Amino acid sequence: MITFTTVFVILFFIFVLQGIWLFIAELAGKDLDLFTIIKFLSYYAPTIVPLVLPLSILLAGIMTFGSFAENYEFAAMKSSGISLQRAMKMLTITIGILAIVSFFFANNIIPEAQYKFINLRKTIVQQKPAMAISEGQFNTIGSSTIKVDRKSGDNGEFLDGVTMHVKNTNLGLGANTIIKAKKGLLTSEEDSNYLQLELYDGHYYEDVQPTNYEDRNKLPFAKSSFKKYVINIDLTKLNQAEIDQGDITSEKMLTIPELKYTLDSLQNNFDKDVVSFADNLALRNDNIFYKKLQKTQLAAPKKDIMVKDLLSIFPKKEKIQIIEMAKNNISSTDFSIQNTKLDLEFKSKNINLHWLAIHEKFVIAYSCLLMFFIGAPLGAIIRKGGLGLPIVFAMLIFISFHFINTFGRKLAQEDTITPFLGAWMASLLMTPFAALLTYRATNDIGIMVNFDWITEPFQKLFTKITQNNTN
Repeated sequence: MITFTTVFVILFFIFVLQGIWLFIAELAGKDLDLFTIIKFLSYYAPTIVPLVLPLSILLAGIMTFGSFAENYEFAAMKSSGISLQRAMKMLTITIGILAIVSFFFANNIIPEAQYKFINLRKTIVQQKPAMAISEGQFNTIGSSTIKVDRKSGDNGEFLDGVTMHVKNTNLGLGANTIIKAKKGLLTSEEDSNYLQLELYDGHYYEDVQPTNYEDRNKLPFAKSSFKKYVINIDLTKLNQAEIDQGDITSEKMLTIPELKYTLDSLQNNFDKDVVSFADNLALRNDNIFYKKLQKTQLAAPKKDIMVKDLLSIFPKKEKIQIIEMAKNNISSTDFSIQNTKLDLEFKSKNINLHWLAIHEKFVIAYSCLLMFFIGAPLGAIIRKGGLGLPIVFAMLIFISFHFINTFGRKLAQEDTITPFLGAWMASLLMTPFAALLTYRATNDIGIMVNFDWITEPFQKLFTKITQNNTN
């Protein structure tokens, strides 16, 4: 336990320092008091436990059992009738209890910490709104970038020399709106999700973007001046740093019962949207030519008349109208399908994220047992303790585990594989490896890697060349 505790504390502080580096832009130079910084880090710290805990168990297992094997303590145990299985029994029970505790920690503590962490960040921005903007450099806020020459005031809310570039998100042609103002003021209300940016004595430039690219040079840009111009900034767009290589999302703040309740609602809404869109599309196509005409008013077609080209029965003028109507209908239908497809993909991704959040709470507990049954047998096999070779093996195994886990999560988010497989991919792939190591360690079978199939051809070639030179 001493080895595990030492390793856990060291790794925990390393990851906390990494978190400080991750959020250094939000902490440095913001005139935050020490208590607020400590709260900020304490709310962030629980989110790194799922990374630190399995790695600590893995490294502690390799170090402890490696030291036993290196000092021939296992030989002494076996001579006394104590097998490796018996030596691992109490540790297995202890790790099992730790796995159960980690599950409840992931299900109750981490969601609460995430909720407080997000609210603390929003509170800091509300109390010190200028922390969202740094002097002398452009800061990205949503679809806009803003730069100020100087900030003043107790909380830096008074701005001098404000320049804003607003991007056109529809056309994708870059920044086509520029706002320059001599002064600005940042204000916010306690319960509001928006910052209010008031600009004074400035100009507004807009590059008019035509539909056709060839007509861009024919249209001038628009220019206007203002005494006061007010812009609302959404706080959710400010400094959205990533945590654990994933966006800060609401499913991380929910327990399993809350996730299941939310999933039922999301799935029902998704199913209703699919049925509603299909019905509306079918109804729209049915009524395209007979919008005002009831089916009962249509004359019954004559069975003995076969028409190969339906357009041939209409006059030329009506034929043109029908073709134009069909083209417009195809364009609008395609536009509706693409928008609905994007909307459904977003909702499907959100559903997958909630399923992943449920599975990951169980994966955290299972990974503790998995890393123990990899680390302990591996240490007994390699027979090396200390901080040298065990760290190398532990980092290689854990990086592989974390990479596969991240890869599976990304595939599940994109609906390429099921959320269950995405969350459990790394565990399923590592379990046979843990079983193999445990079997070999308990049966005193080392891991020997034979590279003769690589070196033997070169040895034969070298021997043949030597014999030829001798002759």
